[in-house]
Amino acid sequence: MSDALKHECGIAQIRLLKPLEYYKEKYGTAFYGINKMYLMMEKQHNRGQDGAGFANIKLNTAPGDRYISRIRSNAAQPIQDIFEQINGRINHEIKANPEYADNVDLQKKNLPYVGEVYLGHVRYGTFGKNSIESVHPFLRQNNWMHRNLIVAGNFNMTNVNQLFNNLVELGQHPKEKADTITVMEKIGHFLDSEVEKLYKKLKKQGFSKVTASPLIAEKLNVAKILRKSSKNWDGGYAMAGLLGHGDSFVLRDPAGIRPAYYYKDDEVVVVASERPVIQTAFNVDFNDVHELPPGHAIITKKSGEVNIKEILEPLERKACSFERIYFSRGSDAEIYKERKMLGRLLMPEVLKSINHDTINTVFSFIPNTAETSFYGMVEAAQDELNKQKNDAILAEKDTLTDARLQEILAHRLRTEKIAIKDVKLRTFITEDSSRDDLVAHVYDVTYGVVKPEDSLVIIDDSIVRGTTLKKSIIKMMDRLNPRQIVVVSSAPQIRYPDCYGIDMARLEGLVAFRAALELLKDNNQYDIVEKVYEKCKLQVDLADEEVKNFVKEIYEPFTDEQISDKISELLCDTDVKADVKVIYQTVDNLHKACPKNLGDWYFTGNYPTNGGNRVVNRAFINFYEGNEGRAY
Repeated sequence: MSDALKHECGIAQIRLLKPLEYYKEKYGTAFYGINKMYLMMEKQHNRGQDGAGFANIKLNTAPGDRYISRIRSNAAQPIQDIFEQINGRINHEIKANPEYADNVDLQKKNLPYVGEVYLGHVRYGTFGKNSIESVHPFLRQNNWMHRNLIVAGNFNMTNVNQLFNNLVELGQHPKEKADTITVMEKIGHFLDSEVEKLYKKLKKQGFSKVTASPLIAEKLNVAKILRKSSKNWDGGYAMAGLLGHGDSFVLRDPAGIRPAYYYKDDEVVVVASERPVIQTAFNVDFNDVHELPPGHAIITKKSGEVNIKEILEPLERKACSFERIYFSRGSDAEIYKERKMLGRLLMPEVLKSINHDTINTVFSFIPNTAETSFYGMVEAAQDELNKQKNDAILAEKDTLTDARLQEILAHRLRTEKIAIKDVKLRTFITEDSSRDDLVAHVYDVTYGVVKPEDSLVIIDDSIVRGTTLKKSIIKMMDRLNPRQIVVVSSAPQIRYPDCYGIDMARLEGLVAFRAALELLKDNNQYDIVEKVYEKCKLQVDLADEEVKNFVKEIYEPFTDEQISDKISELLCDTDVKADVKVIYQTVDNLHKACPKNLGDWYFTGNYPTNGGNRVVNRAFINFYEGNEGRAY
């Protein structure tokens, strides 16, 4: 993606089902869990580089022994930073106490981070805050082991204010309004309540506080706690948690917006945001890694019993399509095929734009996530070239000479690496024109492969704001003097803000929205903007389920192609000599390519939860009133 976006997060959870001595004997180390967590977090660094955190729980510790460890970092390379600190602590302790080296019991008792339950998190901050206090996992501490709660998630709630007010009504005094704190305190409230109820029952049966404690751990109903806690959540989430005595869970939202996958055998239970992470870290087959169903939680008790429980009634499945287009690792077998299909499905429109002239066309991509869709586009282009060769041979079969046959067969598809992304340039100068000149050089180009009569077709995975295209890519492509530049987006036009974890909060930042406004002006229909504003204002005090997305009316007068053509104009400065055309994927083709991930609210405005309509409503009011505040 040429436009930088803050987005997503990644979670990793491991529960070791055997005693630590088992891993020492089989794998040569009691640090097996730590090593696997490092792999899982590193393999998900694409999902978050603003911060990383790691937490661990030791099972069956004696009173007075530390059983929870947590470390967080917002350093430039946070994953490496936390594991350097972890390894440093462990190595220091072993060096100071050589008797720990081969004694697993002593390691578990005395070394931090050595235990059976692990939770890791990589973070992108959607609100731009990057203080260490914003880095997951979050910890809610208590002297009762069962009431200790560690939470980390890939999520965004649309109704934080409502959830905050609910906590206040319960008598709590949350220290801040952030959705992570609010969610943790909600779970913590019902955890406290459930522990208290169990203790009272056991007390009536004659158990003391000491003897009741292990029974509370055994009887604690995690699914019940999650059902009560998540009852009013509105958002996309994969929420992971650990309880102090050793229970763990991961809960997925009922529309399946955010991803979660799990694997279980007799040694481990593993959950992560991405399937290939588990496949790689544990060397397991694609079919052995399962998707956690929407609205369900995978719950592992301290005893090692694992259950998949329905927590919330699943909604219509609207798994995020942007996961497939851009965010997730392309090494996933399904995602790789889907991205190639996205490129292939664009080819009919590309061929139309170049008048089927594959001989005088150079195909390329904007590094690096568009590379896979480029392969699909090129395969379709090769099919077209083969058809052209076949047609030429059949048309000339009666007069075909050997020399002419060789000439026809010699035609090759011209694919080149045109755009090269340099190391991020730092723009120290704040004066606008100087900054723009530096930004224009974020990408460089390969010279000498494009002829003046050529069309240059270059694919990106998506075009969100269009800033980098306008200020850098198109200008750099134009230096090669092609006849035409065709910019292709493997994603449809992004018309609406996201509210489930990606930093797309402002409508006016979206180039498709700006294009629609320009078209309204051109066609003397700009009064629609005020009418939409009035409709949005009338909805401010409505309940979420009553709010409608009237922003759709901004786009209704125009075809997709009209908006794409206007985007082409907006992305071109007057000094660009080549003709520029922008081609977007259609929503129908997106669904064909990614049939399991039909969450398309970015493109259609069809939000999977009621809170989404309230967010787009607020975003439009903010735009109209010139308010720079966030819509969620």
